[in-house]
Amino acid sequence: MTRPPTAPPSHGVTPPPAGLRDFYENPAVPVASGDARSRRQALLLARALGPVRTGAPAATILDIGCGDGTAAATAAGVLAGHRLVGVDWSQDALRRAATRIPYAVRGELTDGGLPFATGSADAVLFSEVVEHLVDPDAALDELHRVLRPGGHLMLSTPNLAAWYNRGLLLAGVQPVFSEVSMRRIHGRPGTQVVGHLRLYTARALRGFLTASGFDVVRIAGAPYHDVPRPLRPLDRAACHVPSLASILLAHARRRRE
Repeated sequence: MTRPPTAPPSHGVTPPPAGLRDFYENPAVPVASGDARSRRQALLLARALGPVRTGAPAATILDIGCGDGTAAATAAGVLAGHRLVGVDWSQDALRRAATRIPYAVRGELTDGGLPFATGSADAVLFSEVVEHLVDPDAALDELHRVLRPGGHLMLSTPNLAAWYNRGLLLAGVQPVFSEVSMRRIHGRPGTQVVGHLRLYTARALRGFLTASGFDVVRIAGAPYHDVPRPLRPLDRAACHVPSLASILLAHARRRRE
């Protein structure tokens, strides 16, 4: 595992509560999402950052909650010329990430904060992380701190109001992405427990980001990699109406104060 030259040693790293710590250090727990979401998110950020200019310093992009580095490796192909740094709490995930991306740093969003100076990042990728957090408000405060004024936040999270979840709720079925237990699935489709604690609609996500000191530029949609194959064309079509999409992709900027 290598650190970027300008990143100070990690400090104040406090693990999550014991039950969650054990859950996320379990190698069987999925730590990667689909390539389609990662590529869409990276393309949105590449357009926001603009072309890399000769002689200009590379933008520093932090992938917070990088997992095994799969999403960061996908994003790196789109964000060539910029410096991408993966950050995660799980040592197991970081060991795998270090084989895919140049920089993989251990860090924690709360109780000591990320090992980066205030205003040192040009952009943050925050992909399918916020739904796992006990304290998302503190996490957004920390992302706000490390971003420079006007810096970009690219956040993705499952959509509670996805097109199929609306039908499931009408039928009295627990919606996809929601979980009532950390041990097994109860009352909803699917077989994998992934530790979701928070779920957002497009409207709720916009309000949450705005209240956290960000200006929302755009909320787009992305498909969900685990939708049954016959339903995937419909899932892709739903991306044109973000409030119905499986995954919400939010582009926000740190408010200039």
